[in-house]
Amino acid sequence: MNRIALVTILMASATTAFAQSRPFTPNLTCNQARQIVFSSGAAVLSTGQYTYDRYVRDRSFCENNEVLDPAWVQTRDTPQCPIGYRCRSGPYDFW
Repeated sequence: MNRIALVTILMASATTAFAQSRPFTPNLTCNQARQIVFSSGAAVLSTGQYTYDRYVRDRSFCENNEVLDPAWVQTRDTPQCPIGYRCRSGPYDFW
């Protein structure tokens, strides 16, 4: 009977979505926010109460059909901190 209960608990926890906390850029200094992106290569950061985005260090963290778009975010000490880049869909090549 204990095995059935354990399996049920494991299955329930595997299907439950857990909220993941993201660094909140308005509470970070510019250097702290940049360090998060540059140390991991790519990071999802909250930029407001309900807004977030994925920022990357270089193009190797984008898909093949994406290009880099420079990105700035508001931080505790800088209104426009150059955090890195965002990946965005590139122009479609019809050739």
